[in-house]
Amino acid sequence: MDQKTYGFIGLGLIGGSIARAIKLFSPDSRIIAYTPHASTVNQAYEEHIIDKPLYEIGQDFKECDYIFLCAPVEINNENLKALLPYIDKKTTITDIGSVKTSIHELVKELSLEDQFIGGHPMAGTERIGYGNSKAKLLENAYYILTRTESTDEKRLSEYVELVKNLGALPLVVPYLQHDYITAAISHVPHVISASLVNLVRDSDSEDQLMKTIAAGGFKDITRISSSSPVMWDQICMTNSFNISELLGRYIDSLCDIKLAIDEHDEKKVLEFFSTAREYRESFLDAGSGPIKKVYDIHVEIDDKPGNLAKVATLLSDNLINIKNIGIVHNREYERGTLRIELHNKDGLDKARDILSAAGYSFYVK
Repeated sequence: MDQKTYGFIGLGLIGGSIARAIKLFSPDSRIIAYTPHASTVNQAYEEHIIDKPLYEIGQDFKECDYIFLCAPVEINNENLKALLPYIDKKTTITDIGSVKTSIHELVKELSLEDQFIGGHPMAGTERIGYGNSKAKLLENAYYILTRTESTDEKRLSEYVELVKNLGALPLVVPYLQHDYITAAISHVPHVISASLVNLVRDSDSEDQLMKTIAAGGFKDITRISSSSPVMWDQICMTNSFNISELLGRYIDSLCDIKLAIDEHDEKKVLEFFSTAREYRESFLDAGSGPIKKVYDIHVEIDDKPGNLAKVATLLSDNLINIKNIGIVHNREYERGTLRIELHNKDGLDKARDILSAAGYSFYVK
């Protein structure tokens, strides 16, 4: 593989994870990076993730085969303007933003359509920043690419190959369609999540009893509210039409179910929950998609020192590879005090047989 030079403007959770993944699959690649915070690029340099820390956008970027714009959406636009004098014709420019229309419009204005391919890794956590980045964060995640009218097929195919090397799943989508899709599956859910958190905050008593016992379903559905407020403010400002349209449809559906509850329309309420469950379960059965089948088993154990280790050792001694293990502290929607996640169905079946033979009580979804 030819040694390539990758440039990053911004090096947060996603940018840092891409840089780490590049170093993992191509250790000889050269990576340069600029962020407004010198401490970030200095840390990445000390960790040998980047080869040269930069403290301004300048001539160094002329050397790059790829340049990743990894700041929030509107800041990416400003950084692209600053980068313009330093873009070589060989360079593929890309971004990681979850809104594409504004940057595609700017790319057209700057006459960069033959060099720009939009990128959106559908991965992340509620925790932000370079310190939370991981090389494996993109593994098996969809990585959406948005081409322009002038995108060269060779440039696109090379980027597709790069995405595969990162461990992600490339998917080429028109940028207008991308913004509508992400509004539905990502942007509106973040708005809803934040609204639920604010609802509890505004409805809680002085002793904050709601906050104290909030768990289970509430924590699951509001986890994403811990994401960056600045990022989500910019997303709402740049994808406002799609978000507003879909929020309107969501509000209409809430009004419908509110009316059904007010009128005790049991048939309509049951249908509301049944159709949602059926569609949600189809995500797990699909051969591909962002929500993968989870192979986990919930085991009943006494809360005594060493009991968790006994179960883990039992499975390990029988050559069963555990993907994740942890105590279920909240029992609102879960059965079993110990949750063990396996890598595949074969591991799950073997674990079930071994635990059954050892006399453990367990539950498999």
